[in-house]
Amino acid sequence: MEALWKQASRLKEQVSRQGVFKPFGAAYGNSENAFTDESEVNLHQRLEKLYLSTRAAKHFQRDIVRGVEGYIVTESKQVDIGNKLSDDSQKYGTGNTCTSGNTLSKAAMYYGKARSLMEKERGNMLRAFGTQVAEPLRAMVMGAPLEDARHLAQRYDRMRQEAEAQAVEVSRRQNRVRESAPNGDVITKLEAAEYKLEELKSSMVGLGKEAVAAMAAVEAQQQRLTLQRLIAMVEAERAYHQRVLEILDHLEQEMVSERQKIEAPPTPSAENYMAQPPPSYDEVNGMFASSSVDDSVTSVDFFLGEALDSFKAESESELNLSAGDIVIVRKISTNGWAEGECKGKAGWFPHGYIERRERVLASKVPHIF
Repeated sequence: MEALWKQASRLKEQVSRQGVFKPFGAAYGNSENAFTDESEVNLHQRLEKLYLSTRAAKHFQRDIVRGVEGYIVTESKQVDIGNKLSDDSQKYGTGNTCTSGNTLSKAAMYYGKARSLMEKERGNMLRAFGTQVAEPLRAMVMGAPLEDARHLAQRYDRMRQEAEAQAVEVSRRQNRVRESAPNGDVITKLEAAEYKLEELKSSMVGLGKEAVAAMAAVEAQQQRLTLQRLIAMVEAERAYHQRVLEILDHLEQEMVSERQKIEAPPTPSAENYMAQPPPSYDEVNGMFASSSVDDSVTSVDFFLGEALDSFKAESESELNLSAGDIVIVRKISTNGWAEGECKGKAGWFPHGYIERRERVLASKVPHIF
């Protein structure tokens, strides 16, 4: 009996020194920590932050997937509309029976083909959005690593709740020991409760560390993969817009050229120039020249002109032209002739057969010289 009394006295003294455990909440975001072990408190707080972080990242990934899928559906309808417009434009271009020329037909064909190319590029971008953005993110949202880590965190949470309940039980039994006479059964139950609490704490800490490691790995993967998919989406859209800009630049040049043709004055007939033949090169250069010849030819700043119609040379000093040829014009005569170079040859041609161009298609430049 005396030994039992001494043991009870020692327990009372120990309880008075330690005090009652502080209560803690099991749910994340509502934690009044019951354990005096600072390392366990830090572990719990770390896991809480990881849980919130991975959940927010999961929701963001899901939002991206939904947004991209909605964008793909909407833009796919635009692709269908654009392809229909392309078909209609090319149909007009091939079947037009306009009696005043085929300029609009050509422009319609140019536009239809360009529109088809642009819609093809849009389709490529949408496929990239699906395969490079939506599918990888969807796989991660639904993937096993995230779910496994969350299950570990939930197991830790349940064990922590169990430990909280056990801490309350230990506190209750400690109070009974302090307030009652020495009793072997009461002391034995207190020791058993304390032993169970220590076991729970040990298991909880081990499980918490495992959950933290798993959640940290998932968090790092979420951050890395989501950023990579966002960059892939930006690169796909940027490549699409760059390609469309190239197509539109080329289309603009072709259509402006056609507009200049349709707005140009009627092509003069060659007979208007036959009455006065072009000056010879010897005359222009001063050999056997009279003052009237010198006054009739004016040197000009070189400029580019496009042939509006074909001209067939009738002498060695004249220059053959085909419709669409680009000519470097160097001299102009008052009698309606101009001198220039085209396709490596120089000669005279009716000035009215060409129209000045401020810029020409890059594909035509090599044919000038």
